[in-house]
Amino acid sequence: MTISTAPAKDASLLDALIPVISLVLMLSASVYLFGSDSSSGANQIALILAACIALAISVKNGHQWQALEQGITQSIASASGAFLILFAVGALIGTWLLSGTVPSMIYYGMKLLSPQYFYVASCVLCAVVALSIGSSWTVAGTLGIALIGIAGVLNLSVEITAGAIISGAYFGDKMSPLSDTTNLAPAVAGTDIFKHIKHMLWTTTPSILIALVIFYVIGINAEISGGSLGVETTLQLLEQNYDVGVHLLFPLLVVLVLAYRKMPAFPTIILGTIAGAICALVFQYDAIIKGVSDTTLLPAVAAIKGLWIAMFDGYVANTGDKDLDALLSRGGMSSILTTIWLIMCAMAFGGIMEVGGMLKRLLQSILSLVNGTTSLVLTTLATCIGTNIITSDQYIAIVLPGRMLKLEYEKYQLDTVNLSRAIEDSATITSPLVPWNTCGAYMAGALGVATFAYLPYAFFNLICPIVSAIYAIKQFKMMPLAPQDVVMAGKTH
Repeated sequence: MTISTAPAKDASLLDALIPVISLVLMLSASVYLFGSDSSSGANQIALILAACIALAISVKNGHQWQALEQGITQSIASASGAFLILFAVGALIGTWLLSGTVPSMIYYGMKLLSPQYFYVASCVLCAVVALSIGSSWTVAGTLGIALIGIAGVLNLSVEITAGAIISGAYFGDKMSPLSDTTNLAPAVAGTDIFKHIKHMLWTTTPSILIALVIFYVIGINAEISGGSLGVETTLQLLEQNYDVGVHLLFPLLVVLVLAYRKMPAFPTIILGTIAGAICALVFQYDAIIKGVSDTTLLPAVAAIKGLWIAMFDGYVANTGDKDLDALLSRGGMSSILTTIWLIMCAMAFGGIMEVGGMLKRLLQSILSLVNGTTSLVLTTLATCIGTNIITSDQYIAIVLPGRMLKLEYEKYQLDTVNLSRAIEDSATITSPLVPWNTCGAYMAGALGVATFAYLPYAFFNLICPIVSAIYAIKQFKMMPLAPQDVVMAGKTH
C-alpha cells in the first residue's frame, strides 16, 4: 500500500466546528441522562467520540495517523504532572483521615467557625492561604478537604462550600507572585509581573467583594440544623475515635511551609502524605490495627498494611455513626482513577484538534472579529475560555491566545498588561469550571463535589470575566501604550 506524502489540507471552519458542536451536544446529553454522575464515564465516552470525529476529519484532510497518534500521546503526556499530583492527593487524603489530621481540622473548625459566616469565612481563609503560597490546588487539597468535612457535619451545603473554597483559592492564587499562572500570563504577554498584579486589582477586587457579599447573604439566611447528630455529639465522637489535637496539624504545616518555599506540588504533597503516615503510626496506632481485618499478622506488619491500604484504597471510618463515617471515609489513589480517565480522554480530543489544525482555524476565525479595543478584549476573554474547554488545559489557554493576540494589542496601542489581565480573568479563572479540564477534574476529585454541582456557587470565578468584559465595553482602566512603546510597536508592523 502506498502512503501519500502530499501535504495535508488546512482545516476549514466547518471542519473545526463539527467536532466542537458534536462534543457540546454529546456532553449536554450526558448531563441530561446521568446528571452529576456524568463524569463517572458518560463524559469520557462523549470526549472519545468527539475525538474520533476530529480524527476522521483530520484523516480526510490528509493528516497521517502517525502524526495524529503522536499528537494524542504528547497531549496526554503534558498532563502527566497533573496525574501524579492527583494520585498524591488521593494518598494524602487517605493518610490524613487515618492520622486524625482531617478530623482535627474539622474539630477545631467546628469550634472556631460560626455556621452563619461559614461560607464567607471559608472563602477568606482559602484566599489568604493561597495568596501566601501561590497554589489553589494545594489549598483545595488540604484546607478544602477539612472545610468540606465541616460543612457536612454542620449540615451546610457542600456544593456552596466548594464554590467558596474555589473562589477564595483562585483569588489568592491569581494575586500571588508565587503562582505559576500569575508568572506565566505576563511572561507570554511581555509585561512585568508586579505591573500585571497591580492591573489585575481593578477586576479582581470588585469580583471577590461581590462574591463575599453573596456568600455572606447566603450564610445568614441559611437554615442551620447542626447536622443529624448535633455539633456537641459530633465533637464527642471525634474525641472518642481520634487522638484529636493541635499536634495532628503537623502534616498541614509541612505542606504549607513547603508550598511557601516553592517546592513543586508533587513532592510537597508526597511529603505531606508521609507526614500523615508518621502521625498515624505515632498517634493513631490502635485505629490502624483495628482497620486491618487480618488478625494473623504481627501488630507492626498490620500497621504497615493499614497505612498501605489508606494510601491506595483510602480510609474507612468506624465511629458508630453512619453519617460521620460517610463523611470521613474517602481518599486513596484508586479514588482518582475516574478523574484521570476523564483528563486523558479530554487531552486526546484536544491533541487531535491541535494537530489537525482545527484549533488554529477556530482561533483565526475569532481573531477576524477584532475591529477595536473593546472587541479585542472581549475576543481575548472568549478565546481563553473556549481554549480551556477545547484543550482541557489552562496553560494552553494562557499561552496560545497570549502569543496569538500580543501583536493585536500593540496594533491598537494598548499596553500588553491589558492582555495579561484578560488572560488571567478568563483562562485561569474559568479552568476549574470545566469538568474535563485538568483544574476542574482536580477540584472535583480533591473536594469530592462534582464540577457542575459547585459551578453555580463559584461566584468569584463566574463574576470576574463579566467584570473584565464590562471594563472593556466601558473602556474603563484600559492602559494605553507608553509613547516610547508606541514607536517600537510601529516598527514591528
